[in-house]
Amino acid sequence: MTTTTPQPIVTPPGLAGVVVADTAVGDVRGDDGFFHYRQYDALDLARHVTFEEVWHLMVRGTLPDAAQARAWAAEVAAAAEPAEDVRRELTEVLRRVGGGADPLMSLRTALSAYGALTGLRPLWDLDPEQRTADAVRVAAIVPWLVTAAHRLAQGAQPLAPRPELGVVGSYLWLLSGEEPREAHVRAISRYLCLTVDHGFNASTFTARVIASTGADLAACVVGGIGALSGPLHGGAPSRALDALDAIGTVDNAYPWALEQLRSGERVMGFGHAIYRGPDPRSELLRETVIELGGPTAELAVAAEAEVVRALAEHKPERVLRANVEYYAGVVMQSCGIPRSMFTPTFAVSRVVGWTAHVLEQAQQRKIIRPSSRYVGPPAPQPLP
Repeated sequence: MTTTTPQPIVTPPGLAGVVVADTAVGDVRGDDGFFHYRQYDALDLARHVTFEEVWHLMVRGTLPDAAQARAWAAEVAAAAEPAEDVRRELTEVLRRVGGGADPLMSLRTALSAYGALTGLRPLWDLDPEQRTADAVRVAAIVPWLVTAAHRLAQGAQPLAPRPELGVVGSYLWLLSGEEPREAHVRAISRYLCLTVDHGFNASTFTARVIASTGADLAACVVGGIGALSGPLHGGAPSRALDALDAIGTVDNAYPWALEQLRSGERVMGFGHAIYRGPDPRSELLRETVIELGGPTAELAVAAEAEVVRALAEHKPERVLRANVEYYAGVVMQSCGIPRSMFTPTFAVSRVVGWTAHVLEQAQQRKIIRPSSRYVGPPAPQPLP
């Protein structure tokens, strides 16, 4: 009997178009301009249900009824602030790594410490209910960690969550110490619901790879945060808003975009790796920006058309439209969130998707171990 060694499959750069896993968490249909969480249209969810309900859907698998919603809110609230002894330790960690540091950097350090301080165990050693409990704990603590990092860097003390405000209202309170406006809670809730999950993006895939090793929940999410920190992933909302600052006026939008393109610079906030037409998340956030109003909102809406015109002329072979980051920055700024907190706010949402994927990956009990193709000098070579 003879056996043959399977030949490796050479994949395209970036694994574009390669299916690496089955998932029931959600899907992105780029050609259709559509994405969903489990069986529900993500835009419908963002318009009509709360962030807490979307969170329950992602982690528990269903939209909650009234009784489940109350129990879920209590479970999330209980995990939203660390115990007093852990809080002291985490505050000291955040103080030492804060200052001028990006709050996202502080988050990944503090979340790693949180995993150690609270004794999170490897996924491999836990049953499904224990894994889910850890997933809720890790996701629920992120709003406190990122706002504590921000406030300490500003010379202020971290605040305690206010569960009666809901997850989104409490987050805005933790950030500013001010009563959140209803319009702001609604706008940020839409943004968070729209960004919970979006296929096998870099951070989600990273979290799943780590989960496949059987590591603990904090380790998986810290890896996701590391991927999210790259400017090609979660760092774009503030850069898109910087572009609007550079544009300044509507009349300057078209020549500014042409200059960016001619100099080989990327126009941040436009184009997407998956969508070949409008980004549906951008469509809803544009509506939200118009509802919020203000000079930046007016500039963003008017400038979008001019930038799209420049892109169409310079790159006629591609359809490049505003993506979620373009309007996300305008929404967050309009609601009082500083630019340094744009990507951390993204993390508050995306951690829910990461944990849902981690729980799914942990069921498979198989490590992700692809192959590589060696392209260096021929081997073996004699030693010099």
